[in-house]
This record gives sequence, structure tokens and C-alpha cells, in this order.
Amino acid sequence: MSKKGMVEVRWHSRAGQGGVTAAKVLAETSMALGKFVQAIPEYGAEREGAPVKAYTRISDSPIVVHTQVTDPDYVVVLDETLLDIEDVTEGLAPEGKVIVNTSKSPEEVRKRLGLEPGQVATVDATSISIECIGRPIPNTPMIGALARVTGLLSVEELAEDFRKKFSGKLSDRVIEGNVRAIQKAAEEVRTE
Repeated sequence: MSKKGMVEVRWHSRAGQGGVTAAKVLAETSMALGKFVQAIPEYGAEREGAPVKAYTRISDSPIVVHTQVTDPDYVVVLDETLLDIEDVTEGLAPEGKVIVNTSKSPEEVRKRLGLEPGQVATVDATSISIECIGRPIPNTPMIGALARVTGLLSVEELAEDFRKKFSGKLSDRVIEGNVRAIQKAAEEVRTE
């Protein structure tokens, strides 16, 4: 846990990629495991492809702050083109990590962002989502990568809660495709 007694995650995505949903899924899964949580969306222009931020807080004790996350422990970037238009590292904790959806190596992204070795992880979540789900929606693979990199929850806990949460809402085929995407991303995420 961070020095604040909680873990804070900031999500950067584009509308339609599922960043807000990812923040909620992480919070709800953590809540099912007995944690106190918040999931906060931040919308700009409401159009497909517009930049979107979302935030997740996870704590062992009640959370009393109700603002945006300004000093994240982890940053998850669902679209690498956002690296060119947003400072995704703004406020990042010194020991924090950035997880980026890209086919590039962690070293390439780290140098581009000016971070220290070990602070960047990468995974090609778009390719994984196309393979496993049939659509380029990288949110569930990115949750799997986040779980593996951070240890906030296990990939097994995440997969089980995903099945429970979406049973009856999505087809079994779609649920299992998302679970495979979570697992595959957790296996394929790269760090330095």
C-alpha cells in the first residue's frame, strides 16, 4: 500500500475503450475481497475517441477523500497515442508504475516518458482483445496486466469475480473471452 494508506490508480483511455468500466471492475472486485473502494469517472467531450480519465482507490480502511486522483501509485494507459497529448506521468508517485497498451518494449516507453528503470510495463492489450474477444477493446486485458504488475489482486480472483459479475449480463462466450484476455495479458505483460 502507498504511504497514504491506500492505493490510487489513474486510468487514461479514449471513449469507447472501456477505461471507466475497467476502473469500476477493479473497484468492485477489490470490494468483493473486503476492501474499501472508489471508482470515479472524469468525462470531457462525450464523443467516441475523446480522451477520458477514470480513477480507482483501494484501501483496507474507509476512504474519506472524494476528489480526483492527483498522485497515483499506478497509471494505466489504454491507448498509447495519449502519450503524445497528455502527461500521463503527472503526479506519479516516485515508486509508481505506468502500464501502457503498446507493442513497444518497456524500455522504449520508459525513455519516451523520462522515467526510471522498472517504472514501466507494457502489453499489447489491443491484439489480445481482438484475439480473445473479437473486438479492439483493451480494458479487460489491461486489468489483467495491472493485477500481475501490482499484486493488488490475483488474476484468479479477478477472473472469478468477472464471471460472477457478468453472469446473466453477457453471453458465456463473451465472458470467457474476457477472462482469457485477462489471463493472457497477465502472462504477456513485460517489465524491465
